[in-house]
Amino acid sequence: MKFAMSYSCGKDSTLALHKMIEAGHEPVCLVIMVEKSADRAYFHGADMGMLKKYEVSLGLPLVLCPSNGADYHLAFEAGLRQAKAMGAEAAAFGDIDIEGNRKWEESRCQNTGLTPMFPLWQQGRENNVSQIVRLGYRCLIKSINNDLLPESLLGQCVDEHTTSVMKASGIDVCGENGEYHTLAIDGPIFQKTLDFQTGDILRFGQYSVIDVW
Repeated sequence: MKFAMSYSCGKDSTLALHKMIEAGHEPVCLVIMVEKSADRAYFHGADMGMLKKYEVSLGLPLVLCPSNGADYHLAFEAGLRQAKAMGAEAAAFGDIDIEGNRKWEESRCQNTGLTPMFPLWQQGRENNVSQIVRLGYRCLIKSINNDLLPESLLGQCVDEHTTSVMKASGIDVCGENGEYHTLAIDGPIFQKTLDFQTGDILRFGQYSVIDVW
């Protein structure tokens, strides 16, 4: 089945894309929500230059959905309709177990005539992280909640060492509650390693972010 991937540039949506391809489905595009005021992808913060690099590295066209927040659902549905016009029959998501997120996405798909697919659903949070590491994906830790994790993790990849630090801190190693966010930079479905540089660490209240471009 041809599908659009709802893509955040992070580890979970990358693993979901991997699973969809592994199951024999054909990706037609990456649907990415963009925060208008910052000109960056929502949540994981990849700027427009980085997003173009994903297009090249993954070999898939981008469907960018700019939103000011209030119109988030409308912008996302517009992106899904564009993906459908490109041949998508389904939309895939990287959700694991948060029912509210799944219901929201199912509603968006119902409104746009696409079949929702959830390849990671109920597979286990820690199991998904283990799969990411085992499959050879490199996922850079881009932001952390300072109340829960040390700043020293910024710029490191999710691996056995960083997940052991997370476990010692007593947090969900998958970061489903916003404990940290990642950018996937390489792995089996990448046609080439994402070319990137890291810069300064920026602090916003309880959150710290490493600049990546």
